[in-house]
Amino acid sequence: MRDLIGYGENPPVVTWPEGAKVAVSVVLNYEEGAESSIEAGDEKDEDVSIFGGWAADPSRRSLMKESFFEYGSRVGIWRYLGMLREYNVRATVMACGAALERNPDAARAIVRDGHEICAHGYKWRGTVGMEPDEERREIRKSLAAVEAVSGVRPVGWYVREGITENTRTILAEEGVLYDSNSYADDLPYYVEAGPRRHLVIPYSGDTNDARFWGNGSLGTAEDFFTVLKDSLDCLLIEGETVPKMMSVGLHLRIGGRPSVAHGVRRFLEYALAQPGVWFATREEIARWWMEHPPVQADVARTAAFEGVA
Repeated sequence: MRDLIGYGENPPVVTWPEGAKVAVSVVLNYEEGAESSIEAGDEKDEDVSIFGGWAADPSRRSLMKESFFEYGSRVGIWRYLGMLREYNVRATVMACGAALERNPDAARAIVRDGHEICAHGYKWRGTVGMEPDEERREIRKSLAAVEAVSGVRPVGWYVREGITENTRTILAEEGVLYDSNSYADDLPYYVEAGPRRHLVIPYSGDTNDARFWGNGSLGTAEDFFTVLKDSLDCLLIEGETVPKMMSVGLHLRIGGRPSVAHGVRRFLEYALAQPGVWFATREEIARWWMEHPPVQADVARTAAFEGVA
């Protein structure tokens, strides 16, 4: 059953590390090499439009479209690993197993630099329409592929085209701590997953470079910087009473381009200069939420009032 109420008017108050008001999660989506591809043995190429609407016939192999994806694994990943190293920011890399298999050097560098790898499926697709056994095989294949190439088993899950009613139960049974297939909140929340509770770390579509793709609404790095800055500023104000979480979604073939990446660089510099910002991986956010349960807003307000009194 859908939950259209959530935390309502009084969301819980979490105490982030060092009293931070906003936990910022930078997410790199590593999908290049896992897209539908005739070259890789799929029946058709990825049916996506790029460069403001140009599209190739998906029934025929397109080397030009392939090159668009290749930019992310050849250049974008290294640009962001270097930038994040420069600013000492750790990110979550939502990586497809098939993508990392085709660039093991990148997989090892991600782990070397202290970033989290979140399983993004084996291929760049979702599990909608899969039967439970098929979905479990897809989840296990993705987890195993990432672990084999990087040496680290993922504890998070997010896939492109969505999940089924069975996904979270399977994830809980497979020992996955959280998933991010939700855009429903500014804070983590629990859902029932069979006999267990499962943590959801929501993602975001507005603070995401996918808005540059095809007929997206953003055009310049300044546009993207402004969206990110305004989002953070709003959450910092709200975080004075109820600390929040913010996601920044980046795709290596899109946000990895110099013009977009420069806007991200400006945002990192801006955010790091603001008091009350905690840059964290999604695993860090999940574990903190589990180990430091938030307090209901009315309880927090009572405690604050009694402290003043």
